[in-house]
Amino acid sequence: MIRLLIAASSAIVRAGLESVGASGSGMEVVGASDLDGLGAAIDRHQPDVVLASSESHHDEPPEDLIALAARHGAPAIIVLAPDLQPAWTAEALRAGIRAVLPGDLGPREILAAIEAVAAGLLVLHPQDLPVLASDRTLPAAQQTLSPREIQVLSMLAEGVGNKTIAWKLGISEHTVKFHVASIMTKLNAGSRTEAVTQGIRRGLILI
Repeated sequence: MIRLLIAASSAIVRAGLESVGASGSGMEVVGASDLDGLGAAIDRHQPDVVLASSESHHDEPPEDLIALAARHGAPAIIVLAPDLQPAWTAEALRAGIRAVLPGDLGPREILAAIEAVAAGLLVLHPQDLPVLASDRTLPAAQQTLSPREIQVLSMLAEGVGNKTIAWKLGISEHTVKFHVASIMTKLNAGSRTEAVTQGIRRGLILI
């Protein structure tokens, strides 16, 4: 069971995100907080994942979220932001935030992101991938592939599509997309074909 904490300055936004979280299979919304009280709420509820909405337009990630992500034993933090900027996203990920995604993301995509970060993945929006994939300072670029990611990479090498991968592994198609994005980031690959090539060169998959 994924313990989920909602954080947003707006009570309306909090209610909407609580409704999304409550609809997720295997998830429990353990609390909700405004951004100012998020640190205390994390200590009180001990969530696995924090879903935080940053409704303001910033050139840099909010300092309070950066500080919380850097704390020892911090939960995985997802930030929903009104404007996605690659430099903003890169700084947030370097600080320990696990995902920066558009504020208008749909419920299914939000739930898939929660599942992904709970599994230890970084979640990137496709529009950020070309810029961030080459950033060697990001945590994911320095990590080895997880066993699940190796499974997905092996299926990519076989030419299997996302829908079939999802069916074979018993996960959602959106989660498969996040796995693929994480694989490409970690292998510094610009395409699925390049990811497979890198996987073969590194001995991660056999042909």
